[in-house]
Amino acid sequence: MSKTVIEKILTLHSSCSLKAGDAALCNVDFLFSQDQTSDLIFDELLKTKKIITVPKKYACIIDHNSPSPDVSSSRIHSRMRDFSKKNKNMFFEGGCGISHQIIIEEGLAYPNALIIGADKYTLTAGGLGAAAFGVESKKLAEVLLTGKYQLDVPQTYKILLKGKLPKGVFSKDIILYIIHQLGEDGALSKSLEYFGETIDRLSLDARFTITNMSKNLGAECALISPDKKVIDYIKKIGLKKYKLIYPDKNCYYERVIEFDVSKLTPYISRPNRKDNICSVDKVKNIKIDQAFLGTCSNGRLEDLKLSAEILKGKKIHRRVKFLVAPASHKIYLDALQKGIIRVLLDAGALILPPGCGPCVGTHQGVPADGDIIISTSNNNSKGIMGNNLSSVYLASPATVTVSAIKGMITDPRKYF
Repeated sequence: MSKTVIEKILTLHSSCSLKAGDAALCNVDFLFSQDQTSDLIFDELLKTKKIITVPKKYACIIDHNSPSPDVSSSRIHSRMRDFSKKNKNMFFEGGCGISHQIIIEEGLAYPNALIIGADKYTLTAGGLGAAAFGVESKKLAEVLLTGKYQLDVPQTYKILLKGKLPKGVFSKDIILYIIHQLGEDGALSKSLEYFGETIDRLSLDARFTITNMSKNLGAECALISPDKKVIDYIKKIGLKKYKLIYPDKNCYYERVIEFDVSKLTPYISRPNRKDNICSVDKVKNIKIDQAFLGTCSNGRLEDLKLSAEILKGKKIHRRVKFLVAPASHKIYLDALQKGIIRVLLDAGALILPPGCGPCVGTHQGVPADGDIIISTSNNNSKGIMGNNLSSVYLASPATVTVSAIKGMITDPRKYF
């Protein structure tokens, strides 16, 4: 019986052969929660008066409010430390980085893994060929007690990307374009599989941007089949426990969607809706007050390096606050060693600790009333950065950096 990737992975984690639409009960390889979801998980566990059965497969990660901006956050952080010490599960202190990046660097995400995270952008790990699902806190608490995840196997969309990206256009523009074409709920509750020559050319950092932001399509998970780049990476970090999974040639896809990226322009997601997207030309010259480079969608080394290459010898516009948050401690160190951080600082950037930074709107760059922000984040919902009276535009690291230099939304292509 031919199967898609998600059908194969869930079958391997179950006791029976599964197809889309089947009810599945699957053994989980790894679970995690962060400081905005862990508190509710602990409350649910207290109600049951039971202990977790899979402590070695579970990590508590402080990334959203790090360092703590208030007493409430500090209380949650203390609770996470105490819980982890008592249950002997994994724990990552504030400053280690964003959960999605940490699990990749630590070898906790790998091809064929089944990952459950109490964070909706858990899909990121699909860039390595893992089946990664974001769930509510209550659901994750249930899985912690059994080690098993109950779900309905999703139908799959095959997305084929062909063509060579023009200069100044990046994977962020690809996924913004796809969201623009399909809509905010265009792949609601589906599994997405990405293929094509365009995907093959992308680095792992670039692929993670696409799987991460697939959540903005409503997808349950998003997968890119592992190739030599993935295999080289997991060997580099010393990972040996993995299984390479590929779709059967004649498997059934609910939809097959093809995009030619060869004529793409830089894209922008306009405020308050994830699919309110247009070409940069339609919003150019809008003055900005703040620019942000970071988050789980674009805070990786490739993103920081690109920004530094654009900024070298230049200065951030005097009116603009340019905030940069590396996605992990390792990325921060690598950027320091390569001289990237120095270039960003010399240009006038403010470097924040590794983590989510101002994306979550609790600290480290809450905008003023009327401020206009351009960000590499994956979310521009009203009030997302902490102020309902500000506006957030989403764009690639290149567009964000060039806009920070010019003081207004700017097409980055002339810089390439």
